[in-house]
Formats: sequence, structure tokens, C-alpha cells
Amino acid sequence: MSKSTNITWHESGINKEARRQQNGHYSFVLWFTGLSGSGKSTVANAVAQALFEKNIRNYVLDGDNIRFGLNKNLGFSAEDRTENIRRIGEVSKLFVDSGQVVLTAFISPFKEDRTQVRELLEADEFVEVYVECPLEECEKRDPKGLYKKARSGEIRDFTGIDSPYEAPENAELVVNTFNQTVEECVETVLAYLTNKKFI
Repeated sequence: MSKSTNITWHESGINKEARRQQNGHYSFVLWFTGLSGSGKSTVANAVAQALFEKNIRNYVLDGDNIRFGLNKNLGFSAEDRTENIRRIGEVSKLFVDSGQVVLTAFISPFKEDRTQVRELLEADEFVEVYVECPLEECEKRDPKGLYKKARSGEIRDFTGIDSPYEAPENAELVVNTFNQTVEECVETVLAYLTNKKFI
């Protein structure tokens, strides 16, 4: 529930369709979700590069980077994770309204939170990409040393160890970084977007 009072929504003189027309492409969210170490940021950034080379305006919102600024006041409790995703959803909506493609790379472990973001957007503006990878492989990779810290008790409420990850059941796209190369994952995403006439 909003705590703001005495506010009125101000309509922009330039609407979303006009911005899309100027940019020459559709605008939407590519929401990459998966365990820590699954390769969300790697795949998201590789897709962003491929889109950039096609002159498609895009921006990547990365889970860690966002916590240096917009969400630096949030921790990792269930409540703070929900608020983290809510804020990202609202920022993503602004990007879509601006006529751009926004790629988000967040663990976003809870189905309910991802559903709430989907509901902020219009039909066909939210593309959930499940970056699938076995926990054992993610733990083996452990690029930031977080699993090791979680196993030793230094980090509490770590997704996949002592906090659940609720995998998507009906994601628009599934890429598997255990069985696929980054290039293959990118091709899968681009093929989907081309087929949907998003790009």
C-alpha cells in the first residue's frame, strides 16, 4: 500500500507506442532468474551485446549492481527480497514505457514476486527466462565464494542452501548453462524474440 498522499498521475505527452516507433523496435522485459552462479548475468549481458549490435536499445539491471545504489538499504530477508524485486519491477516498467528492452539478472527466488512483476506489465511485455543449472554445479563454480560462506554459516538465508528457490513452472524460455554454451543460450533467446517479432 502506498504511503504517498496528495499525488496525481501526470500523463506524458509522448506515449510508449511513439517511443517504440522512434526506436524502431518493441519494448519488453527479459527477466533472467536462477540460482547464484547459474550464469544469469553472463547470459543477460551476452544477449544485451547481441541486441546492441542489432541497434536495439537495451539496458541490463544486475542484481548486485542495483544493491550498490537503488536498493542499498535492503538486506536478504524474505521481506527485503520481495521489496528488491518490487522496485526492480517498477524500474523495468519505466524502461518498457521508454521504448527500450530491459534485461534483468536477479535470483528472484519467489514465484509470487516474479508474478507481481509480470502483472505490472501488459501482455507480451514480460519474458521470463529461467537460467537452469544444478545446485551442485553452481556451488562448484561459486564465482563470488558465496556458497562456501553459506556452508560455513557466514551467510544466512542463502538461496539454495537455507532459503528456497522456487523454479519457474511456465517460463517463456529455459536455457541450461550446464548443457549449453553461452553462445547457444544467446541463440535460444534471440530465436524466441525473432519468432515473436519482438526484434
